[in-house]
Amino acid sequence: MASQISNVPGLVQTIEWDMMNKYKFYPLSCMSSFSVRCFLYPFTVIKTRIQIQKHSESYKGTYDAFSKIFKSEGIGGLYKGFWVSAFQLISGIAYITTYENVRQFLQKKGIHDSTTRAMAGGACASLVGQTIIVPFDVISQHMMILGQIEGRGKHKRVINPLNISLKHKGRLHVVGAITRTVYQQDGLRGFYRGYMASVGAYVPNSALWWTFYHFYQEQLASIAPSGTSTLLIQCIAAPMGGITTTLITNPLDIVRARLQVQRTGSFGHVFKVLWEEEQMGVFTKGLTARACQSVIFSCMIILGYESVKRMSVCDEYKDSVRW
Repeated sequence: MASQISNVPGLVQTIEWDMMNKYKFYPLSCMSSFSVRCFLYPFTVIKTRIQIQKHSESYKGTYDAFSKIFKSEGIGGLYKGFWVSAFQLISGIAYITTYENVRQFLQKKGIHDSTTRAMAGGACASLVGQTIIVPFDVISQHMMILGQIEGRGKHKRVINPLNISLKHKGRLHVVGAITRTVYQQDGLRGFYRGYMASVGAYVPNSALWWTFYHFYQEQLASIAPSGTSTLLIQCIAAPMGGITTTLITNPLDIVRARLQVQRTGSFGHVFKVLWEEEQMGVFTKGLTARACQSVIFSCMIILGYESVKRMSVCDEYKDSVRW
């Protein structure tokens, strides 16, 4: 993926999977991914809370949600469920390993178009990643919304879909209570509630993200002055791909979140209820938070990922790789 747009003779156009030292790549990749997730996690909490609410009962928008959560719950409210969600690092390793190996496999099979390989790699990687991370998502999303105030006046209530005891404030107690309750109510299936919705939302999202990322990268490279940094072009192409994908897939992400938290109905039923509630608002509900997260995440994750690939490249290729 790296340096695809370089046409300078002697330079490596793509840093492939077998060109990297994995002992360097995996630790550096985990550190980079964890740092990005720490910075952007509040957007995930805000996005989830806005998606779950009906209309604008609790929050009018991203800034309003940020202000209210910070005022009533402090900085900890913006990081509810973070350590459970941090297990995404495991799925992240599986994701990128699958992505790179699928790309390499297709290249060996004679498919050299970078966009096609990126789409297939992104779809397969997301399928593997979601299979690992959905149980952690179910728990972390319940933590994100636990204690959220919904409604106004005499209709005001505290959201607690699992009826978890709030006597214990410790996060380990809450995690344990959520885990036990989900298992008692639904067994192991409860931890994969919304799995098909997650696959339906994230597999197309991942495939489209990598497709648009490569498309924009190639378009930018064609108009960029000679000698422009490859990494700079990639860091511009990534958020462009992110915002395009977010606009297309936003309704799918809302349905996924509601299925996992509200625990009622099928994908079609939840979408029908959502449409009755929001109409065309289904395309913009939680979109600002998700778009901000996607743009910043895309730029930062590609900056980290492509830099890590360059730092991890084997010695024999170092002189052939351009930043």
